[in-house]
Amino acid sequence: MRITVKELAKRLGISTAAVSMALNGKQGVSEETRQLVLRTARELGYDFSKIKSQKSGKGRLYYLIYKKEGAVVDNSPFFAAVFEGVAKGCSDKGIELRVIYLNDTHLKKYSMDRSTLPMDCIGILLLGTEMSGQELKKLMPIPVPMMVLDSYFETLPCDSMVINNRQGAFLAAHYLIKKYGCTPGYLKSSYRINNYTERANGFRNALLEHGLSPDGCVEHALRPSIEGACADMKRLLQQGVPLARCYFADSDYIAIGAMRAFQEAGLRVPEDVALIGFDDVPACQAVNPQLSTIHVPQQYFGEIAVLRLLYMISRPDMPFVKSELMTSLVERGSC
Repeated sequence: MRITVKELAKRLGISTAAVSMALNGKQGVSEETRQLVLRTARELGYDFSKIKSQKSGKGRLYYLIYKKEGAVVDNSPFFAAVFEGVAKGCSDKGIELRVIYLNDTHLKKYSMDRSTLPMDCIGILLLGTEMSGQELKKLMPIPVPMMVLDSYFETLPCDSMVINNRQGAFLAAHYLIKKYGCTPGYLKSSYRINNYTERANGFRNALLEHGLSPDGCVEHALRPSIEGACADMKRLLQQGVPLARCYFADSDYIAIGAMRAFQEAGLRVPEDVALIGFDDVPACQAVNPQLSTIHVPQQYFGEIAVLRLLYMISRPDMPFVKSELMTSLVERGSC
């Protein structure tokens, strides 16, 4: 006869509630206690299939979209493609999906206990692009498995799926250095998020690998929208700021906005100024010349996140994992 939750609790000298939380991957027990319960349960033959059948066949996944200011997370094709991937992943597995939009005033509501969540919620995909570590921490007590998309924090124990931003920016900078034989400039977002910080690190790593000093890099801070970046770049051009021969931009929208400003100032792309963006949104192929960029498999990103979350639901004993999706360089006319 297999051991029960009650017997496990008695053997370990802890409450049955604590054992249940540990087995079901819920908050409320320390990681040390959780691992002790899971290890002992495996050793004594606890029937984990009860948890798997209960969690894998019923309920819905919830997609929480956090918007702090909407400066980055908006109705752009990038985030629409990620959502399409999430929806497809759920459809392929026969799981229903619901969407909830969050802002700062909602965080407390979803950080208390099981009663604040819809009763049919078995797991959460949280789009944390604009989220800080302190903001994510408020959601950590949610007592169902949660996967954070597009953001990662070193000190918080949760599963995360992110784009390999460092690798993508490194590819872009490496390409520009090899093609133009000079230190590329950097069009950085004036609105900083984790992704942009990672891209800055990858860009600078490429400079260092080629023996170039990041201190010698021309940088311009632009708003992360086509209109905002264009207006900011026009202002800088009017001020007569020195320009680089080529630029890596934090996003395609920044690159497209800067390209528009360069062209309106009489500069030719790529003959006078070359550009590479990041994300490979559809607008890259609608401009002239078409924008070189770093491609992110956006829909696949959403599909894989669903598969990982369902695995977490079926295996509450598994450790937390950070997954990174590799990117690739797409060369078009702007270089």
